[in-house]
Amino acid sequence: MAAPASPPPRTILVVGDSLSAEYGLKRGTGWVALLEKRLAAQKIPARVVNASISGDTTSGGRSRLPAILAQHKPDVVVLELGGNDALRGLPLALTEENLAHMTETAQKARARVLLVGIQVPPNYGTDYANRFAGLYQSVAKSHKTALVPFMLKGVADGADALRLFQADRIHPTEAAQPLILDNIWPELKKLLPAPAPAGIAGS
Repeated sequence: MAAPASPPPRTILVVGDSLSAEYGLKRGTGWVALLEKRLAAQKIPARVVNASISGDTTSGGRSRLPAILAQHKPDVVVLELGGNDALRGLPLALTEENLAHMTETAQKARARVLLVGIQVPPNYGTDYANRFAGLYQSVAKSHKTALVPFMLKGVADGADALRLFQADRIHPTEAAQPLILDNIWPELKKLLPAPAPAGIAGS
């Protein structure tokens, strides 16, 4: 009797900006590449599609998301956008609307969504910084989706922050990428299938 077929791998689609697109890093060292290695090491049947573009805003992500969803038909969508909106001083309401629309679009395509938040430096002002951080929580709550409140926790706010950023003080170094993955992994893992049972493959 033939062994039961293994379930097809889930597809994880990462839609982000330079923080996920390996900006200034050696190819294969960013947190998304490390995610692929972790999935393989833990024998979790999933593949990763990195559709991140350096410099992208939530408006850019919103405009290109439908085509990416149609092409890859992901089971999980990781939305990591918003940092460039803040750098450009775009209205918070626009950023929140775009994130909400992208979340709804992905959910309508039957994908589970993980919203990955970013926080702005204190020089933006306490009120703005708090409101910016809050918009991710608002979208996640209203759409009942998973949330990583701050992808750079332990990187931007850690004692070793200067060493963990490139010269521009915006983009994390290669040394910071495992920390970023560790921030994202607990919530992402909840959206994935269990590891393949030992002894099934090739039996």
